[in-house]
Amino acid sequence: MKFKKWVFPACVAAALTACGGHGGPSLNVQMVGLENLGATSVYEGWLLVNGTPKSAGRFTVNDQGVMSQNSFPVSDADLVAATAYVLTIEPQNDTDPGPTKTHLLAGDFDAARTQANLNVAHAAALGTDFSSATGKFFLATPTNGASTADQGIWWIDASSGKAQAGLTLPTLPAGWVYEGWVVVDGKPSSTGRFTSVTGADSDGGGAAAGTAAAAPPFPGQDFINPAKKLPGGMAVISIEPEQDNSPAPFLLKPLLTNPILSGTGPSNAQTMVNQASKVNPKGTVSIVR
Repeated sequence: MKFKKWVFPACVAAALTACGGHGGPSLNVQMVGLENLGATSVYEGWLLVNGTPKSAGRFTVNDQGVMSQNSFPVSDADLVAATAYVLTIEPQNDTDPGPTKTHLLAGDFDAARTQANLNVAHAAALGTDFSSATGKFFLATPTNGASTADQGIWWIDASSGKAQAGLTLPTLPAGWVYEGWVVVDGKPSSTGRFTSVTGADSDGGGAAAGTAAAAPPFPGQDFINPAKKLPGGMAVISIEPEQDNSPAPFLLKPLLTNPILSGTGPSNAQTMVNQASKVNPKGTVSIVR
């Protein structure tokens, strides 16, 4: 459903004190764990009013996580009918008046209609807190043989004697995708994006893979040419916005291994740590009258 976005004069949107304020209620929005989206995207809040989303203001976040704006004017009529608040990621130059599918946080207003506590697990957001996510991987270079085995990472569990998925991850809603990463000498390198833990990821063995054999049908990558030795670095599984142009992992990083150990092959499988509770963003939206 399409709808018209609210447009406020700059002085009203910037601060209620400018031009004397708008004289009505406002939303005080406090967020923890958000990051700078760069020049191409912004955060936008939405009120669900009789099931229809209505814009409740846009904002950015700087490199220190500080919001560009915390107070957003709203109407009494919308507050009376609003049941929830949803935070999305939107294009900076957005021509669509509706929200994208990239819903990051959401929360229901309490019975007293004074505030909403926001989290990623809400059904209108990602629908899970990722606390059940698990991961195992081992170092190997199936596209180039064993001599360079510490230059490849594969999320495969071979403990049963056959290759099975090394990741247990919840199904993502539209607007999101998983991505594997290695971080060596402080520099992140993607190992490919995926929505299924079985089957090849977006770039198979990767642009730096060897040519001796095909890559296995699981998320992972070989870094043969140019060579990248992985022990001592980090392995990360992140959740990324579908429209993502960042060369680094997004703020949602539920699984981490730090450091990657030096043993190679299936017998040296490494288990990832679930850190979702530490990195998941959250927020509170309070109604100010």
